[in-house]
Amino acid sequence: MPVRKESMQIIADIRSNLESCILGKSFEIELLLTALLAGGHVLIEDVPGTGKTQMIKALAKSMSGQYRRIQCNPDLLPSDITGVSIFHPKDEQFYFRPGPVMTNILLADEINRATTKTQSALLEVMEERNVTVDGETHPLPHPFMLCATQNPIDFEGTYMLPEAQLDRFMMKITIGYPDEQTEKNLLRQQGTTGQPVERLTPVTDMQSIADIQQEIRSVHMDESVSDYLVSIIRATRDHRSVLLGASPRATLSFMMAVKAYALIHERDYVLPDDVKRLAPYTIAHRILARPEARMERMSAERIMQQILEQVTAPVSIGQ
Repeated sequence: MPVRKESMQIIADIRSNLESCILGKSFEIELLLTALLAGGHVLIEDVPGTGKTQMIKALAKSMSGQYRRIQCNPDLLPSDITGVSIFHPKDEQFYFRPGPVMTNILLADEINRATTKTQSALLEVMEERNVTVDGETHPLPHPFMLCATQNPIDFEGTYMLPEAQLDRFMMKITIGYPDEQTEKNLLRQQGTTGQPVERLTPVTDMQSIADIQQEIRSVHMDESVSDYLVSIIRATRDHRSVLLGASPRATLSFMMAVKAYALIHERDYVLPDDVKRLAPYTIAHRILARPEARMERMSAERIMQQILEQVTAPVSIGQ
């Protein structure tokens, strides 16, 4: 099935909006778009002030859907996210007051400053796109995407994210500092006109995004590429430095990500290079290294790199 021109125009328009606000980070923007179109969630980890929140705001303002932001901190309660049932004396019954999670794009800013109890309130949201309050299940708007930012774990006042929650993020991205020329351009841009994200206008709607998400399922993945993807996943479970490898959920998430990445590059089929390119961003954060490996500074990213060097990619595919 050929890639629709309408889809490519929408993707190009969103990308243009983001690149006008976040300078010099084209690949990171591409990863964010990949997760959006694949129906996944994104965790952006970096030091404060590198543009994590601005990137998500720019994405949300590029689409005419609902957007909510939660500032995570230690006294944030689960009900502050999911909502609460309130008793109405006149009607003598409870009414559900939705929390900020009832939206299309939810930004959980500095998610690892919330306690693990509060973070766990997002588990059902991320997996099932529902919230359950007082025994009643409430569906979220469609499409729904959780974009979370976090500071490095060794920063003061941060908590580790549970492994089950990390596994629900399709991608983990770092932005990093801009290069010297980009930082000079940033000064010129915002020194005269202010924050460009405030001037963005929507270029598409949520129904169009939902249509593209459905289109991605038709992107072809050859059996040899599928075998290559599964081999990478299984290698994470067999690596001598790994205590916890990637789950079957990770396999499915990885498949959808590479299909979306192929579509963004105007292809209706997946290449082995797509798999290799996205593996560090979709798999590494799901790997838990053994304590002795961490003592040897064997990070999950380094383990992932070793696996990609060891697993042989298919030479050619049938398109």
